[in-house]
Amino acid sequence: MTKEKFTVAIPDAVLNDLRERLARARFAPDFANADWTFGTEANYLKELAAYWRDRFDWRAVEREMNSYAHYRTQIDGMPIHFIHEPGKGPQPIPIIMSHGWPWTFWDLHKVIRPLADPAAHGGDARDAFDVIVPSLPGYGFSTPLATTGINYWNTADLWVKLMRDVLGYDKFAAQGGDWGALVTAQLGHKYAQHLIGVHVHLLASLSFFGGQDGPKPEDYGPDEQGWLEHSRRFMSEGSGYMAIQSTRPQTLAQALNDSPAGLCSWILEKRRAWSDCGGAVERRFTKDDLCTTMTIYWATQSFNTSARYYYEAAHNPWRPSHDRTPVVEAPTGAAVFLKEVLLMPRRWAERYYNLKRWTVMPSGGHFAPMEEPRALVEDIRAFFRPLR
Repeated sequence: MTKEKFTVAIPDAVLNDLRERLARARFAPDFANADWTFGTEANYLKELAAYWRDRFDWRAVEREMNSYAHYRTQIDGMPIHFIHEPGKGPQPIPIIMSHGWPWTFWDLHKVIRPLADPAAHGGDARDAFDVIVPSLPGYGFSTPLATTGINYWNTADLWVKLMRDVLGYDKFAAQGGDWGALVTAQLGHKYAQHLIGVHVHLLASLSFFGGQDGPKPEDYGPDEQGWLEHSRRFMSEGSGYMAIQSTRPQTLAQALNDSPAGLCSWILEKRRAWSDCGGAVERRFTKDDLCTTMTIYWATQSFNTSARYYYEAAHNPWRPSHDRTPVVEAPTGAAVFLKEVLLMPRRWAERYYNLKRWTVMPSGGHFAPMEEPRALVEDIRAFFRPLR
């Protein structure tokens, strides 16, 4: 398989149309919602939409993006975009890093160069990685996707082809959060012989959508009190988006593909609710950060296929490749950020994964590479150091 160089370049016509639509946005009336109880609060949404329309400089972001080496390839007839940042050290090991929803590949940009060139970022050159950051199929510049059935467990098959057949790495490391954690866990389950190790910052069973293999209440230790209630609260109060995207994603997509204000509202609420921001989203994401995410989804018209990723997970259940234990046989490192949406106990993780490192972080939430990049980088370095 071949790869071609790719340049991020959104046409002026798309950006002009975006600004015109934002100028014509009709916001829903809002009241008694200063604490976002009912969802995205209108005043902040209007403020962010105005910034997106009048002050956000996409071209500056684009220049920064294009300082990285981007490529596209075709795997099984699907376009796959990725960044490939070669390591600078005596023996870099390849690592593929997978994002989630509502993320883009750019949510990993703060960790790419510290991992690839540790000596230039306060580390040891011996910890260098060749860093590969793809856009999940149907996300961002891995579009358009017109193939059904694509979800986290068969994305792992695509990543093996990317790493081995396109880039020529026989063995490699993997890392991820959100969907990327499940992609990474599947790599460690099905392809353990090709994996140096896997590192995740969200722990979940590969049969999550089937409701199987999860922890029991007695698995939570004395230092994990409140974790089960935290996870249950998210599933009861914060998972409505999952129900919609797992059942009727196309219906929602028609609205959000037409309205940038609506798209912004849908994604913004998750950025605020799932990060360790204390209710003030800009403690973790600048307006430029937020608008960058929105622009990628908008310009690539990828909300539709990113939402379908949930449908395909729910309607194409995961099937194990073996019945051995642990389920994930590759050496595993886990970073636990306490504001993550789901918190799994160590006792369960030790049964399910070949767990070699467990780090409970003092701060941070669902978007760890953006919220706590230094802590994440150091944990990844430390986990893989003895596996080199």
